[in-house]
Amino acid sequence: MSNLAYKVQQRRQQQQHQTHERQHSNEQKTVVTKRRSTITAGEKLLLILFTAAILISAIKIVTNSFQVYQSNIDIQKLQASVDSQTKANSDLQVQVKELSNYERIWSKAKEMGLTLDKNNVKSVQD
Repeated sequence: MSNLAYKVQQRRQQQQHQTHERQHSNEQKTVVTKRRSTITAGEKLLLILFTAAILISAIKIVTNSFQVYQSNIDIQKLQASVDSQTKANSDLQVQVKELSNYERIWSKAKEMGLTLDKNNVKSVQD
């Protein structure tokens, strides 16, 4: 047992000696500890890529929405143009019917000095 006690005491002395040396070395040297950031470089890269992907997606969505809006405006303009042209065409068809009335044609012919010769008249059907 005395041998065991001797070994324990040796260990204590060695530990005290080591701690004493550490204290002296700490006094002489300033230990620079590097603090690692909580976010690694790979995580930073992933974060940057994720942010860039979200930003690009948002820009594409806004751009597409604007293009759809512009297309709708163009469609509405074209529809208004078609509607006004359809109205103009129907008005012109009514005017053609009015102007092609037989009585009107006969009155215009009389004004120009034309006479009706039944032998030269040909009937044209619509």
